[in-house]
Amino acid sequence: MNITYHIDDIDQVARQILSQTSNKVFLLDAPMGSGKTTLINAMCKQLGIKEVTSSPTFSIVNEYKTDKLTVYHFDLYRIKDKTELFDIGIEEYLDSNAYLFIEWPDLLTPYLEQFTTVKIEIIDSDLRKISLN
Repeated sequence: MNITYHIDDIDQVARQILSQTSNKVFLLDAPMGSGKTTLINAMCKQLGIKEVTSSPTFSIVNEYKTDKLTVYHFDLYRIKDKTELFDIGIEEYLDSNAYLFIEWPDLLTPYLEQFTTVKIEIIDSDLRKISLN
């Protein structure tokens, strides 16, 4: 599935992405500044997260909850090797049955069985193209 969208339509795109898959693990494949965190924020909103979400650039992972579900938002940009992944307890997150939104997922991909890759391409300052795999 491919979606080209204006940044103002991000909530509708988030709803569409969530409706297209039963996976709870989303890998975001996109360059810096492409809107990964913005899309994850919109997806969290669609899942019923009321609190303000932000990029976990320095904390590595942020946790958000509703009465019915948990979301973990990872930014693995600063993780250098698999040892660091296991040091943060990645296995527990993977076994949690929570929604996982993962930025910079390359080191983690070999440990995942089922996931949806969300590839974001920058068309211009306001337009993006998303491909789901």
